[in-house]
This record gives sequence, structure tokens and C-alpha cells, in this order.
Amino acid sequence: MELFGQQLGTTGTPFLILHGLFGLSDNWRTFGLKWQERYRMFLADARNHGRSPHTASHTYSEMAQDVADTLDAQGWADAILLGHSMGGKAVMQFALNNPRRVQALIVADMSPRAYPPHHDAILDALQAVKLDAISSRADADAAMAIHLDDVGIRQFLLKSLFRTEEGQFAWRFNLPVLAKDYAHILDSVTGQPFRGPTLFITGGQSRYVQDKDKPLIRELFPFHEHVVLPGAGHWLHAEQPDAFYTEVNQFLQRHGF
Repeated sequence: MELFGQQLGTTGTPFLILHGLFGLSDNWRTFGLKWQERYRMFLADARNHGRSPHTASHTYSEMAQDVADTLDAQGWADAILLGHSMGGKAVMQFALNNPRRVQALIVADMSPRAYPPHHDAILDALQAVKLDAISSRADADAAMAIHLDDVGIRQFLLKSLFRTEEGQFAWRFNLPVLAKDYAHILDSVTGQPFRGPTLFITGGQSRYVQDKDKPLIRELFPFHEHVVLPGAGHWLHAEQPDAFYTEVNQFLQRHGF
């Protein structure tokens, strides 16, 4: 399935970015505008997010195929791939399935392992918003605040709230399917090792990538590099954008991109 996305830049190596759970391609536009000077950028909305098709299921095998279909639609034989969180797992799965189509792989704060459930408060908050009853974004924020006290996360989620042509509020992500298939979003990714250049870039204050993950990362991505941004959490690209941009640039330049 071809993904909706923003195309930036007309020359250089193709470079696709895939956001995390409940995110949007817009989350990466600032980076895309910078990288368009050297790369042909495609900032994708994942399936069941943004303006990409909303489907009945949400698995990493499907997301990996979406990446393949999107590269095909762009006429790209291969590309640099960057993914954050859920998007990181999706591009990892694509690389394991299609190693010859990945020139370089960048994974932002995500391990290939399975994770325990940890989005309960977010799911409860989103499901507490009665879209047919609210009249403003403030109403939605107030409903979420009962379950989710982190203002920053609520503001992040509210980026996906919009009004339809009929004037009713709606989410740009497919909440029923994401809730139904949440166990699949926590799944591990598997396959034959990807031996291309790979960067794992993680937040020093995040617990998403731990020491216990290192053997599996080495097994699946034997030529990976690992950079930690001290003081950054899971949204490391938003918390420390300059450091994130610099580390990714240095990695790509080391490998001739």
C-alpha cells in the first residue's frame, strides 16, 4: 500500500522518514527541509495515521510492505531509511526483509525486541474524548487530562485532531484499529541480519533501548553504530534537534552519503 507523504528535494540519495505511534509526517518537516539540500526526501504518514489509508489491521509485516510499495511508487530502487519508535521498528523490518533496498538505516530510540504494554494512559485519554460532543480543542484536552497529566504528550496528540468538511472533530489516526492491534505494535521484528550501515540513536533518559537489548541488536544489525544523546528522552529529535541532526549527518557522511 502506497503511503501519503511530503516530497522535499529533487536531487541526491532518496531518504524516507517514518514517524512513531500517533504521529504525523509533519513531525519531521523541519528535518526534511534541512536535508532536502542533499537528499530527495519523502516524509511518510504510516498506515492508519495522517492522510495515509486507514486499514483494518496494523502489523510490522504490513508496514514493511507499505515502505516497499511507497519506494516503488516513487521509482526508488533503494533509499536511506529513518524511523522513530514504531516507525523505527517498521524500517527495521523492511531492512531485514529487503536488505538490498536499504542504503543506510537509522533507528531513533527503538529496539527490535517486543515491549510490554505501556500506552494505557494515552489510549484511555484518547478514548475519553467524545468527538461528537466536544466543541473545541480545549474540550478534548480537558477530557484527556483526566487520564494523562503530561501536557507535552497531550499537545502532541492534539496535532492529529482536525475538523472534517462537515465541521465535526476527528482524529487523523485510526484509533479503533490502533487500539485493537496494539499487541502487534509491541511485537518484535525478525529476519535475517541486515549487514548494511545502521545507526541506533537513543535518548540517555529513555528506557526504550537498554543494555539487555544489545545482543539482539548485534545479532540482527551486526555493523550498527550506537549514539546516545545525554539528557534526551524518547522524543529525542524534538528535545535535542540540533544534536540529533548533527549525529545523523555525521553517520551519513562517514558512509559516503
